[in-house]
Amino acid sequence: MRASPRQRAYDLLADHGPGSTARRVATLIILLAVAAAAASGMFDTLPDLTPGLRSVIRWSAAAATLVFIAEYLLRLWIAPERDPDSRARPAGARLGYALSFLGLADLLVALPGALALAGLVDGIVGDLAGLLALVKLARYMPGLPLVVAVFRNESRALLAAVTVLLVLLALASGVMYVLERDAQPTVFTSIPKTLWWGIVTIASVGYGDMTPITPLGRIFGGMVIMLGIAVFAVPAGLLATGFAAELRKRDFVVTWDAIAKVPLFAGLDARQIADIARLLKPQLAPPRYLIVHRGDAADAMYFILTGEVEVEIATPVRLRSGQFFGEIALLRDTERTASVTAVTECHLLRLDVGDFRRLMTQYPGLEAAIRKIAESRMPATR
Repeated sequence: MRASPRQRAYDLLADHGPGSTARRVATLIILLAVAAAAASGMFDTLPDLTPGLRSVIRWSAAAATLVFIAEYLLRLWIAPERDPDSRARPAGARLGYALSFLGLADLLVALPGALALAGLVDGIVGDLAGLLALVKLARYMPGLPLVVAVFRNESRALLAAVTVLLVLLALASGVMYVLERDAQPTVFTSIPKTLWWGIVTIASVGYGDMTPITPLGRIFGGMVIMLGIAVFAVPAGLLATGFAAELRKRDFVVTWDAIAKVPLFAGLDARQIADIARLLKPQLAPPRYLIVHRGDAADAMYFILTGEVEVEIATPVRLRSGQFFGEIALLRDTERTASVTAVTECHLLRLDVGDFRRLMTQYPGLEAAIRKIAESRMPATR
């Protein structure tokens, strides 16, 4: 069956799956528009530009804005294609995209640029709108989820470190105010103003606009500098450790061999396995990690590469390497009816619901095999 215009547009702007030449060209155009918008936003603020060069910069910004507007409207239009089930309710799919992080980022870039293009905002707002285009790079940065995961994992420790830093800042500024207020009454006029000295000193920047001159003030200032170095080293160490741990967790990739070892895919040829490998996302689950929670929406099924999981039903069931779970809720289009927990550290392959629907449509034999196994598990549904 020939693809509809909306399906072709989705394939052009999709964020996953094999990339065609047309998709690579579309991505290149968007990235060039981001570069043009950001460069225009910066260079337009130069006061000594010639009229000709300023005109080129503004035309570049206008062209980039048109690209962003067209992209946003296209992504709204193709939103129902992300999940075949949402084609019957396109308004909900489009609202979901519009309220997602990437959808809001696209709007944040397109809307101010459109207002600047229409002359409804002044020049400086237009320049800032150009710089906002850099937010769109989040869609093309595969390492961004890693950064988010590290900050999420280390959030409690980082919050404690920031709390200590704020307490040190307040105490140091208060003590320095007491030590220097008589010697420099026009500089250290109050504790709130002395907070500026505390910030630049703890950060070891030292602008020199507020400097202690009394012996006690200088001794105390030196102590604050040393404490500042120590305090800043704590979050740096936490983040370094967090990045190392997260990289170790993700240090496995979906390979052809790994897919071929899954019994469900044993009868597929090399091309079919290669197609499936592009859809599967690696995930590592530590021991006692809750992978699937009872009552959650069914958003994916999982294949176990290594390790063991337990399905929490009336009589708990354990699944091991080569088996899979989560398919019944997807086939029934219901919420999860059981929780699944990692017994040991597990390397999993995750197949998201949209890719699951497409895979079942593309490979009827694979769908039949999954349904057959699902039917045998129906008394122990999840």
